[in-house]
Amino acid sequence: MNLNVKKQRHYINCIVIALVTLVLGILSLTGVRFDNSLLFLLEKVAISIILAVSLSLVVGFLGELSLGHAGFMCVGAYLGGKVASLLVPAMGNGLAAFLISLAVGCAAAAVCGVIIGIPALRLRGDYLAIVTLAFGEIVKSLFQNSSDESFGGSLGLETPRYNKAYLFIIAFVLVLVTLAVIQNLIRSKHGRAITAIRDNEIAARASGINVTKYKLLAFILSAAFAGMAGVLYSYSNYTVQSTKFSYNYSIEILVMVVLGGMGSINGSIIAAALITYLNTKLATVLTGDLAVLQNLLYALILILIIIYNNAPALKGFRDKYNLGVLADKVIKKRLDPSHVQDDQAKWDVVPTKISMDEILSVDLTPQNFGPDQKGGDK
Repeated sequence: MNLNVKKQRHYINCIVIALVTLVLGILSLTGVRFDNSLLFLLEKVAISIILAVSLSLVVGFLGELSLGHAGFMCVGAYLGGKVASLLVPAMGNGLAAFLISLAVGCAAAAVCGVIIGIPALRLRGDYLAIVTLAFGEIVKSLFQNSSDESFGGSLGLETPRYNKAYLFIIAFVLVLVTLAVIQNLIRSKHGRAITAIRDNEIAARASGINVTKYKLLAFILSAAFAGMAGVLYSYSNYTVQSTKFSYNYSIEILVMVVLGGMGSINGSIIAAALITYLNTKLATVLTGDLAVLQNLLYALILILIIIYNNAPALKGFRDKYNLGVLADKVIKKRLDPSHVQDDQAKWDVVPTKISMDEILSVDLTPQNFGPDQKGGDK
């Protein structure tokens, strides 16, 4: 039982997101109209979660510093959006065109992951960060200086907008797919090999782990999911502009991973949702002359959160009041023997054809025996 509970705890994030998606999806499909700003916020939260969890595979579990995640997203957004703009006039803005665009965007970003993964086999630390940063800037520059007929140039690529009532449902379904793939990978032998490379690459290589294979695997998967987020972004906006995928956006995704905790999937989910909510609300509240305060307040809030997560003086408070401790209390209470109910299969409850208080007897009088058995000594 304890093993089953432990497995359930690993997938509590998927269960919570699935329940929220199911409830909101049922309400949306039954005609409940949500505010457009709420739907757009849900779409942005789902995109941020996919980006943070996918980057956590490289930064948190593989231990490599990547600053070009926005570049992979840019590739998926432009190529997936271009395919969508070509397919929608012929096929309609339906699920089929979306899935084809999604496949193209993920595949293109995965190819770029191979391109980045090959130099990553020999580079580490600051050198890899510089290479990935350069990749993101190169990709942004290429799309920004493209022709108007191909990818829209500096004005951006016009893309079809998916139905707001359904896109957030699809986005959170893709979040579940991302979590299922990455969490199962991390808890498999391949994931243990990836974390072994992070802890000590020389020891991992000496123990027989194919370092080249697993580094490429991590970069390809991370890039593919970033491309998926890019396709979602293109479908949630009417225009894809390269200025969105700047160096600052890559830093913002990295902040989500670091703020949530290195190698923590649940932390990345919470940090991604929190930072996206803060950015959206600050941009909504601080308008006009107050817009200059947006980045200042955003930075101050991040500083306070980091101090809370790392200050030694608050360690006792953090250990006493956190989601993990509360979940453990609920699980332990459920498994406490004092809360186990009595067995309901009692004799006075189980239905039978014969009442249990009847005395059953068998008449063994001599006339019931054969003639050979009367008084015999056999």
